[in-house]
Amino acid sequence: MQISKTTVYEHVDQLFDIVTSLKRQGKKIVTTNGCFDLVHTGHIAYLTEAASFGDILIVGINSDKSVQQIKGPSRPVQKEYDRAFIIGSLKMVDYTFIFSEPDPKNFLSKIKPDIHVKGGDYTPEKLPEREIVEANGGKIAIVSFVNGYSTTSLVNKICGSK
Repeated sequence: MQISKTTVYEHVDQLFDIVTSLKRQGKKIVTTNGCFDLVHTGHIAYLTEAASFGDILIVGINSDKSVQQIKGPSRPVQKEYDRAFIIGSLKMVDYTFIFSEPDPKNFLSKIKPDIHVKGGDYTPEKLPEREIVEANGGKIAIVSFVNGYSTTSLVNKICGSK
């Protein structure tokens, strides 16, 4: 049974021809990345603002293994395919793929976005991907941070922790 038209790409290389075609059409490519373990208001605001920077929003989803390295052994709550499918089903997101590296530098060197977006809890100077984005002619954009929303706080609330 087909649930949705959403396609989850298991690797950024599967998007290469699509991105090349979109760029030839003059489309402005925007990328972002994250775990997106339990989708909440902060994620929706973040992705909506990210999409406003261009024509196409491509979201890299951290693999299960990389989420565990970043967030600890109890995470992710949802499997990588499920997280990518949920994010890819949102109207502001055009493409999703799963990546397993510790940071997005590898996929950014392939996609070469016009804009790479990160949340307001980051600063451009401290982003490991800044150099690769700018070297390929792109820019870094930092979007608003919605206070009071985080997956960690949701998990703690669900589990009855503080």
